[in-house]
Amino acid sequence: MTTPFPFTAVVGQDDLRLALLLNAVSPAVGGVLVRGEKGTAKSTAVRALSALMPEVDVVSECRFSCDPGSPDPGCPDGPHEPGGFASRPARMVELPVGASEDRLVGALDIERALSEGVKAFEPGLLADAHRGILYVDEVNLLHDHLVDLLLDAAAMGASYVEREGVSVRHAARFLLVGTMNPEEGELRPQLLDRFGLTVEVAASREPDQRVEVVRRRLAYDDDPAGFAARWAEEEADVRARIVAAKKLLPSVRLGDDALRQIAATCAAFEVDGMRADIVMARTATALAAWAGRTDVLAEDVRQAALLALPHRRRRNPFDAPGLDEDKLDETLEEFSGDDDPDPDPDPDPGSGPDGPDGGGGQPAPDEGPRGGDQEARPEGEQEGQPQPQPSGAGEQSAARASEPFRTKVLSVPGLGEGAAGRRSRARTEHGRTTGARRPKGSLTKLHLAATVQAAAPHQRARGRSGPGLVVRRDDLRQATREGREGNLVLFVVDASGSMAARQRMSAVKGAVLSLLLDAYQRRDKVGLVTFRGSGAEVALPPTSSVDAAATRLESLPTGGRTPLSAGLLRAHDVLRVERLRDPARRPLVVVVTDGRATGGPEPVALAGRAARLFAAEGVASVVVDCESGPVRLGLAGQLAGELGGTAVTLDELRADSIAGLVKDVQGTSRRAA
Repeated sequence: MTTPFPFTAVVGQDDLRLALLLNAVSPAVGGVLVRGEKGTAKSTAVRALSALMPEVDVVSECRFSCDPGSPDPGCPDGPHEPGGFASRPARMVELPVGASEDRLVGALDIERALSEGVKAFEPGLLADAHRGILYVDEVNLLHDHLVDLLLDAAAMGASYVEREGVSVRHAARFLLVGTMNPEEGELRPQLLDRFGLTVEVAASREPDQRVEVVRRRLAYDDDPAGFAARWAEEEADVRARIVAAKKLLPSVRLGDDALRQIAATCAAFEVDGMRADIVMARTATALAAWAGRTDVLAEDVRQAALLALPHRRRRNPFDAPGLDEDKLDETLEEFSGDDDPDPDPDPDPGSGPDGPDGGGGQPAPDEGPRGGDQEARPEGEQEGQPQPQPSGAGEQSAARASEPFRTKVLSVPGLGEGAAGRRSRARTEHGRTTGARRPKGSLTKLHLAATVQAAAPHQRARGRSGPGLVVRRDDLRQATREGREGNLVLFVVDASGSMAARQRMSAVKGAVLSLLLDAYQRRDKVGLVTFRGSGAEVALPPTSSVDAAATRLESLPTGGRTPLSAGLLRAHDVLRVERLRDPARRPLVVVVTDGRATGGPEPVALAGRAARLFAAEGVASVVVDCESGPVRLGLAGQLAGELGGTAVTLDELRADSIAGLVKDVQGTSRRAA
């Protein structure tokens, strides 16, 4: 067994280590979500924590790790007789991103069901993790249905399995830890809320600290056992402190003043629901126990807010997590129970610094990304500059996006086999069962009824004599299921001078931002290609991080000619490369343009030839027509015809205006195919 890196040897990352230790003291806090860039010791710290967890007493031969002092009365392996227990280290169970639902919650023991004719339950990872740590690396890449099951079990302290004739309930209380890199996509806000605490980690910018990180890592790699031995005393001290804090925890008093501060803080930051209040109360209590105190102080409430609230303030995936510490201090001071209020309040409460990592104050409503109100003017950044012509070579500063709105779903026609998501119909591992087939390769989801039906006629010929069926490999049947898949939504955005005319770019960015929000909710990958001036560029390669796309969109400048063909050809190249990387994920191309094509010889003809490449390959496409004014040329509609897709205006893109859009997209794509 590999010697883990010592927890106390991790350099820096104070918030991460504190959050993990508080959950070790009080698992009722609800777990930790660790967000940060790659290479910041997220996984190292989590794996190191398992060595600090106290040993647990378990009932001998119980697959569900029942506590001999208070065994679960509903344990599937029970009832347990008094006595007969053993001590073992607390387990750390890792949940792979590609795990199946059966592996997580358990399922019918198929081997015993077919060979012995009995219904027996085979425990899953939730049972293995009971009274230990359940660790999910890259939790943001975990399928939604697995995340739902996981967090439900963590909240209720039990796992319920109702499937394939099996009805089982068993205890599942564990320390839940998830790590993620936000660049690879975010968790949905409602799932973020289910994690008790969240911490942001980043690599230190201090040279001395970075040197120490490298020095310790190299020493560990050279001699893991020897390195761990040098930190054994510090590890033992922390382990003893955890045990002492756990014993002290029931004696900690959460007074009315602290409760009032907790409630006032949650109300001041407008968090949804009451879970934040409960988590803050449990965290503050654990902090007091960790400090060896029996009373919760204001400093405990403040630290609890910094750990429990930042991720609960996000209203959409493009909001940066964070907390305004000045506002937090003002709220705690106001509800501190002190009868002497501050006689000289801050005359300018909005002038304080932001919270850590810029997660605090927001810019004034009339300020653009770079400040001032000049960016909304088509004249440029300074007064007196000549207004650029729509098709000229001048460049304007980035316009702000208008308010996003709810869009109708755009789906790819046919039945795909891509990654699970929420956009288009697909054959998936999860969803409603639509039939059975012979497995291609390894069997992943048994269709029990079809397997029994296939094996039943051959029982006499196979000499069956016992209660079980005699099953051969040829009898096995794979369940076919239909659900929803995520697609690659590739945005091809016209950023030329003609789009900047009449301040249309603000509305265009608002529409694209709305579609990005829809892609986030449907678990798509997104990419962004822009074209203007003399060429096109890939502003964002295909990624699961839609907030990265929103950031690139916000800073997108406009101006110059309209190289429509260059934009389409660059998008075609992106799809070609992505098809090699992820052949099962089907694309949906969304071209945002007024349809004009300028620059170079025969620009309109070149754009038409580029568009017909998509039609020939049957790529589903939508053209968002951004043309405005009393005279319309209808060029976007012509482009949609060349693409084999459909065209909609910005107004028709709204959810209440395009009820027939999906049908149109599917119909045109079928004709193109």
